Amino acid sequence: MKSAANAEFLVVVAEDDPSVRNAVERVLELEGYQVKTANDGNAALDLITSSKPHAAVMDVMMPFADGLTVTRELRHRGNRTPVLLLTARHEVGDRVAGLDAGADDYLVKPFAVDELLARVRALLRRYESPTSAAVMTIGDLSMDVNKREVKRGGKALELTKTEFDLLHILLEQQNIVLSREYLYEHIWGYNFETNSKSLDVYIGYLRRKLDDSGEEKLLHTVRGVGYVMRQT
Repeated sequence: MKSAANAEFLVVVAEDDPSVRNAVERVLELEGYQVKTANDGNAALDLITSSKPHAAVMDVMMPFADGLTVTRELRHRGNRTPVLLLTARHEVGDRVAGLDAGADDYLVKPFAVDELLARVRALLRRYESPTSAAVMTIGDLSMDVNKREVKRGGKALELTKTEFDLLHILLEQQNIVLSREYLYEHIWGYNFETNSKSLDVYIGYLRRKLDDSGEEKLLHTVRGVGYVMRQT
């Protein structure tokens, strides 16, 4: 039975394999989502740009432009549509490449329908995540949630959506150590496999951007537990 609550959401599916593309399209439509499809990278870029979907599910290997290239170009254009990359390659390096390109998530083929749907729901929750009027601060770091602006020492920091969301959670609960499991659940909306490196990748990105000029370290690792934002 279709969910009426999902009818407001448009998802673009870009996949050159017609059997996979049709299957993903059918699964999403059964859940009540609106779906538009593309069968190559150039078509995907045009469709995402023109239709402004709430999320995109995109294969890595596609004709004309692969999923990594499309994602990089979207981010270069300032397009923040949440992107879930699909790939048959499961090495950590491949996942990191996808995250480096600006993707929000990464799913290895073959995948279970329930997992695909969970990851799409997680992308959509992040798309519609409510914002607060508050400006949060710690030391010389400030975050304006409504404007989605982050500054350190008065200098604006350019953060991806995932980096911003992660920093938001850490700032909301500064001085509290947040477990890896908690962060996975609240950023991606589900539990990753225990050996996933996605969180470590984004923590690394944040650290480099927050401490770019050698300022006081604010993001700390608590070994065996998780991460915390605090002044030393």
